[in-house]
Amino acid sequence: MKRFLFFLLLLPLALVFTHCQKSVNQVYKLESPSGNNNIHFQLSPDGSPRYLVSHQGKTVIDTSYIWFELAGAPMLKSDFEVIGTEELMLNEDWEMPWGEQRMVNNHYNQIKISLQERSETHRIWNLVFRAFDDGVAFRYEFPQQEGPAEWLITEERTEFQLTGNHNCWWIPGDWDIYEHLYNTTPFAQIDAISKANNANLAQTYIPVNAVNTPVTMRTADGLHLSFHEAMLNDYSDMTLAVDTQTYKMTSNLVGSSRNNYKVKRQLPFETPWRTIQIAEKAKDLIASKLIVNLNEPGKIEDMSWFKPMKYVGIWWEMHLGVSTWDYGMTQDMGSWLDTGQKHSKHGATTENAKRYIDFAAKNGMTGILVEGWNTGWEHWIGFEDREGVFDFVTPYPDYDLKEVVRYGKEKGVELIMHHETSSAVTTYDQQMDTAFALMKSLDIHAVKTGYVGKIIPKGEYHHGQWMVNHYRRVLEKAAQNQIAINAHEPIKATGERRTYPNAIAREGLRGQEFNAWASDGGNPPEHLTIVPFTRMLADPIDFTPGVFDIKLSKKTPNPIPGVAQKNQVNTTLAHQLALYVVIYSPIQMVCDLPEHYEGHPALQFIREVGVDWEQSVILDGEVGDFVAIARQEKETLNWFLGAVTDENERDITIDFSFLDEGKTYLATVYRDGADAHWNLNPQSYQIETMQITKNRKTSFHLAAGGGLAISLKQ
Repeated sequence: MKRFLFFLLLLPLALVFTHCQKSVNQVYKLESPSGNNNIHFQLSPDGSPRYLVSHQGKTVIDTSYIWFELAGAPMLKSDFEVIGTEELMLNEDWEMPWGEQRMVNNHYNQIKISLQERSETHRIWNLVFRAFDDGVAFRYEFPQQEGPAEWLITEERTEFQLTGNHNCWWIPGDWDIYEHLYNTTPFAQIDAISKANNANLAQTYIPVNAVNTPVTMRTADGLHLSFHEAMLNDYSDMTLAVDTQTYKMTSNLVGSSRNNYKVKRQLPFETPWRTIQIAEKAKDLIASKLIVNLNEPGKIEDMSWFKPMKYVGIWWEMHLGVSTWDYGMTQDMGSWLDTGQKHSKHGATTENAKRYIDFAAKNGMTGILVEGWNTGWEHWIGFEDREGVFDFVTPYPDYDLKEVVRYGKEKGVELIMHHETSSAVTTYDQQMDTAFALMKSLDIHAVKTGYVGKIIPKGEYHHGQWMVNHYRRVLEKAAQNQIAINAHEPIKATGERRTYPNAIAREGLRGQEFNAWASDGGNPPEHLTIVPFTRMLADPIDFTPGVFDIKLSKKTPNPIPGVAQKNQVNTTLAHQLALYVVIYSPIQMVCDLPEHYEGHPALQFIREVGVDWEQSVILDGEVGDFVAIARQEKETLNWFLGAVTDENERDITIDFSFLDEGKTYLATVYRDGADAHWNLNPQSYQIETMQITKNRKTSFHLAAGGGLAISLKQ
């Protein structure tokens, strides 16, 4: 990973922040490079650390305190004094091996404030603050010192004191899964507990009224804030407990019922960054690179073995009930009937894989995912003892793994391996070396991992420190074997793709599959107008777009007993096309059945659209209403544009000033038909061509739940 224009300066104190002489009232003020964002730090009269954040001179985070609760030791809370400071400024440009843009600017001012207790324990910790023009971040460092070498953190208490009852887009602080629909409410109406025991989720645990991050807000005067964390490693996931009366959020770490602590660390160590992205316009949240910039530079020198791709897969047909994951039983999303022999609905057959490969090769798609290829699917969920169910190397009798790989390579289509662990994590740890060795022997460079179900060993949760370390272990071991990870049911993304670019994508949200079988009727039209301003701020998403058969004509009856409903995808076809630009990932699935694409004129956009970008321009958008994004492909320098709206139809004006001066582009426009509607007529669309230059502004109509997709070729 290349880095350019590197400036790191140790600065005189007065250039970056101001303060008085050392006293109990000493205030430290850290400014961002442009001065628009400021962090104020001060010890209270009793020596408690507290901070405040302002934007353009106006307070956005009021006085907030920071402390730690420890097992077997006094709280780390008060009676501190400042014993030293260290300041620096960094301005660098670094190159992404793949991403939304080639070059990223990382420019911030920083201060590290060292604190020591005045009491007899004399414990030391450092608070590190960074101020960027697109937000602020801070973390805590615990250096080597006298006393216990091992610290057991029972709770980190980082406060975020809001300045009002902001409008919020949030999901519950679930310790096990992020696949909840986003809620849109004032802060005072956040009620995570009511979302517990969701019938659509295989696992869920919501112990307190808290939200998961990223959580995005808009203040009464239109300022946008998004709270998250960066560089989560060997620590527990941070949820944010809400006090709806005082408009305060306080960190609430994910725990474990096996331990009396939430984090165990050996000195020295540091916490993840606590982040607040700040934007005057909603679209500028998407443009921010604060999260990825807070991670360490890349540790993989050569990423040439991974190529961004569009891929097909034996996957959607299982969610429709057209085929099954298992070989010897009839499985229909939760119910099984033992037949004692192979049945005709098994999806992962050599013949079916070759059919998908032929379709991919014909249409310029270079990857294929095959789920249900390995033995064990008869017992993977609904059974308490899932240890040893999968071995990740043994195919079912009707699937010739080596032949599928050979045939794919002959056609220019790479196999994406699939490892569903069923959350039997110890089994996967024990078998990972063997599984990765098989992939390496077959020259397979990507795997989709899955963690459906409650974690084994019992008492651990998907988002606790024990699992955070497992997810990182998988990522590091995969890197050693030149394997890229697309993690489903993951720990949330916190920008580690900068350090480990083999972290190509994650699920970590309510995906397309819910449209096939969720008892609430699937994702509402507004869903993907919220995701770009929330989940997508963290890192790339494997959302699996591209459904053309919107009404799911081939879907079998709903498998959930006693629940009668008609599922469909709650968008227009043009909306599905636009998602290839709006929702970013270096791997984009073309998820529908091949027969639904054959002969369809709109497939041309999917054939052409890029997956690796020179630059991205966020054109416009409002959270939960609409979003419009343009991206320029690296190799061709062609532009692609996507826009989607919620359940409301609207007209949007596209300003094409992002195009190159003096060039005329041939634009192919895929838009909603005049009578299109996400429910009444979702497949109504039209295609037209026009000449576009930099100086043009054009209005387009988006139907209810609709979209707009444009390819612009020089």
